[in-house]
Amino acid sequence: MKKHLLLLCAFCVSLYGHSQKIYKLSSPDKNIGISISLSDKIDYDITYQNETLLEKGNLQLEIGNLQLGANPKLLKATSKSIQEELTPIVPLKYSTVSNNYNQLILKFKGDYSVEFRAFNDGLAYRFITNKKGIVEVKNETFQVHFPDNYLLHTQQPGSFKTAYEEAYQHIQSKDWKETDKMALLPILIDTQKGYKILISESNLTDYPALFLKSNNNNGMYSVFPKVPVEFGEDGDRSLKILKEADYIAKTNGKRDFPWRYFVISKDDRQLIENTMTYKLADKNLLEDTSWIKPGLASWEWWNGATPYGPDVNFVAGCNLNTYKYFIDFASRYGVPYIIMDEGWAKSTKDPYTPNPDVDLHELIRYGKSKGVDLILWTVFNVLDEQLEAACKKYSEMGISGFKVDFLDRDDQTAVEMTYRIADMTAKYKLTLDLHGFYKPTGLNRTYPNIINFEAVFGMEEMKWSSIQKDMMEYDVTMPYIRMMAGPVDYTPGAMRNASKKDFKDIYYNPMSQGTRCHQLAAYVVHDSPLTMLADNPTIYKREQECTDFIISIPNKGIEETRVLQGKVGESIIMARRAGTSWYIGGMTDWTAREITLDFDFLDNGNYEVILFKDGINADKQAEDYKQEQFTITPASKKKIRMASGGGFAMTITKK
Repeated sequence: MKKHLLLLCAFCVSLYGHSQKIYKLSSPDKNIGISISLSDKIDYDITYQNETLLEKGNLQLEIGNLQLGANPKLLKATSKSIQEELTPIVPLKYSTVSNNYNQLILKFKGDYSVEFRAFNDGLAYRFITNKKGIVEVKNETFQVHFPDNYLLHTQQPGSFKTAYEEAYQHIQSKDWKETDKMALLPILIDTQKGYKILISESNLTDYPALFLKSNNNNGMYSVFPKVPVEFGEDGDRSLKILKEADYIAKTNGKRDFPWRYFVISKDDRQLIENTMTYKLADKNLLEDTSWIKPGLASWEWWNGATPYGPDVNFVAGCNLNTYKYFIDFASRYGVPYIIMDEGWAKSTKDPYTPNPDVDLHELIRYGKSKGVDLILWTVFNVLDEQLEAACKKYSEMGISGFKVDFLDRDDQTAVEMTYRIADMTAKYKLTLDLHGFYKPTGLNRTYPNIINFEAVFGMEEMKWSSIQKDMMEYDVTMPYIRMMAGPVDYTPGAMRNASKKDFKDIYYNPMSQGTRCHQLAAYVVHDSPLTMLADNPTIYKREQECTDFIISIPNKGIEETRVLQGKVGESIIMARRAGTSWYIGGMTDWTAREITLDFDFLDNGNYEVILFKDGINADKQAEDYKQEQFTITPASKKKIRMASGGGFAMTITKK
């Protein structure tokens, strides 16, 4: 009883007349608040230190001919506080995640509730229904208004068919029209008054993803893809939706619906450090996770599967000798995986038959003898059509996992299939890299065998994109927005690097925009448990110093993450700790910058530093870099210049 009385400081009720009730919920530190108004609908305002950031929010859920949230009749309001520590199976930012929040559940007549949670870094809510049988969800209303003209950082696909690879658009909220393209999640909102708000969703189970449209009145509302009921072929690697139902989901009437959340920050750096998606996701369902092993992967697709040089005396391509060459390279550098991408199989429609030049049994045997596991690429619907048979076959053969590609949708049917694949691959102890899929929504917590997601404008785009696709801006925007949702399969590691003037899209000899050190920094900046070495082993062998450095940066065992400096769309400097060692990566856009690095986050002692920084001529010759080694203490400072499109990377090891 005493505990619940104490909670009144975080939760209160006020009466206004006879028709409106106001319920208020505050974060544990009292800074963030949500005010929920019950009248003929459920509205809410969101505040930070009593300043209104979002207003006139509205939430409803239309099930059949029922409008849950219209004329709500409150039966009961309950509240409590939670303080707990979560331990990720595959840590991305931290070895433990603090999950502390105040909770308010409003139970309404009509067998439904709305649950609200207030954290020190944001707010979340979801519908909970307790209806019998299977129901059809016609629509869900998520609606907010902006009190002033806000700057929106958005990705805007042309339709619901999207792999979340669009470049960012930066739009003033009053200029965004309902006739413009919709925005996908996450979306970042800059109030231009010192606060930023990131909106996304978590625990997307048996339900479609939420997209946002302008309401032509300085606000936005939700739209959802409807349930597909008829498909046709769309080339050899996708499906075309021919017919849709008139509802967005057909689901169990007794369930929790996805979380809609708002991360609120006064400092851009806090956006990256946030773990809201993970905290709101369903718990791990796997009893045994000992077999799940993150790591680097050598990858043949970006570099055209064409090694060359004095040690190559065979015709390169998707064949036995080339894959053995990749295995030898991976083994030499302690890389645990190679990914056999499109081309290993005879057909994209047949996941059982390798092409005639590939002896898969021999490659598995050869890889095991060298300490290297194989991950196979496949198309989503091809795998799903014979899911258990394929998982059983390849697990017994010794394959480590699948890279599943080209879903490019997140309607309810697509989400159901994703969960189905995650569950079946886990049963047979196969890991998953979800490529060509929708954004992470916490599924990697529920099924930690999912060790990566794409949903990112990554390095593969450089094979066919012109310089008008500004990857340097994207690289210092994406970590603050998309990466907050979960890990990224960006596929970095280009050893051919180009300035803005010199960049060209060359399919079989692709290059990166920006400098060599910008590429090295990606191995620190990105949350990526399965990280590609995207370039050719031939070049990595030639660039021994850079290759050794990449291999030294861990993508597992991360215990702590800090964003030391940075601003959305300009730069980012991130530090990660594993044991007593720290790893720092810095990136800038096409603007050259000089920063001063302060090491006061280190424990007392002396540390050895290896630094890779842009060379003096890196603005013109993007491959120019310099390596330095020196000793520091927590009192040390270091000036570092990042060239146009540049960056730096360093390891810090305690003596």
